[in-house]
Parts: sequence; structure tokens; C-alpha cells
Amino acid sequence: MSEQSGVIYILTNPSFPDYVKIGYADDIDKRLAQLNRSECIPFAFRVYATYEVNSRLSDLKIHAIIDKLNPNLRSIENFNGQKRVREFYAMPPEDAYSILEAIAEIHGRTDKLKLIPPSEEDVEAADTAEDIEEQKKERLAPFAFSLCQIPVGAVIEYCKRSDEKSGLTCTVVDDHTVEYDGKRWSLSALAAMLTQSKWSVAGPRFFKYKGEWLNDIRKRLGV
Repeated sequence: MSEQSGVIYILTNPSFPDYVKIGYADDIDKRLAQLNRSECIPFAFRVYATYEVNSRLSDLKIHAIIDKLNPNLRSIENFNGQKRVREFYAMPPEDAYSILEAIAEIHGRTDKLKLIPPSEEDVEAADTAEDIEEQKKERLAPFAFSLCQIPVGAVIEYCKRSDEKSGLTCTVVDDHTVEYDGKRWSLSALAAMLTQSKWSVAGPRFFKYKGEWLNDIRKRLGV
């Protein structure tokens, strides 16, 4: 096998947030452009981390390690009678990074490991994808304050995800609306106005009650 510097990469994509893609590329920028050329996915891949290596197919060793740890993580399907084994794993990117980090530490090559911070565009894409998923849930089961044990008259706080406290509050009027600045709003309409979003948003994920996100309350109570 010829020696050539390349990277093992961890990619994420808001289109399927429960999966990461782990593979090898001689040129990560070229590989990313190739993947994002497709119009079959709504959001682009981004590089979560890279680990510089000196030989191709090094990613296969990583795949083998993960498959041995848990063979159910890898995306495998039968399509037209053929088995397709993909480079996608059902795991958080933090877990995938921990595996690369352990390998880098064992080989004394932690300087070759890079965690890539997301750009503003990456954060916006992730937020948009999350909004789409939350809106889907909202259509199936609209948020109701009473089901979440939040009484009429309760004060809830608007919080941006990147800014835990905003100082802006509103008051619960009934099961589905709040009062803010003398007007009655749905959570989604108020969140869209406060975030100045060009798109519709899922309101409950922008508000807290007694320090807890509304969506987290709904999940905790199973409603």
C-alpha cells in the first residue's frame, strides 16, 4: 500500500442527526464538495473532526473496531437483493470523536486530531433542521400548557439556544397562547418574531418554564 497523507473524517448532517459518517479522504475539501453536490439531501455535510493518517484504508480499521464494539450501529440494508454496508453509524459525533481520540492517544498522535468548530451556516442549518422536526411533532401533537402542568398566569422565559438568558418573558393566557407586550401570541408566532426568522419555527423549543425547556418538560411527562 502506498504511503499518502490523508484524513479519517467524522461528518455530520442535519438531514439525519442520529447518524455520523466515518471515512477516509486524501483531500477532505474535495470529498466534502463531492458529497454536497448531490441534490438528494436537504442539508449539507459538515466536517466534525479529522485525524491525519499516513495510509489509505485506515478508516476500515476504525470501522472494524466500532463493528466489534456494537455491530448494530452501522447502516446496513438489502437493496434489490444486494447487501449494502455504508459508512454511516447511529451514534453521536461526540462518541465517534472519543474513539478517534483514544486511538490518537495510544499512538501519540493527538496533534494530528482536529475538532472542527461549526460555522454560522452550520449552526443555522442545524437549527433549521431541528425546527422542521419539531414542527412535525407539533402538527401531530400541538403543545398544550395544561398537559405540561403549566398553569394559566405562569411566566415563561424566551431563550435563544446560543444565549441562555434573554430577559424576555411572557404570560400563559390559555392552553395554546401567551401574552407578550400587550398582545396574544401562539408560541411559534412569538418565537418567529423574536428570532426574526425568515422561516416558521417550533415555538416550544425557544421557551423555558422554571429554568426547563418546554420541550424537555413535554418529553419528561410523556405528552
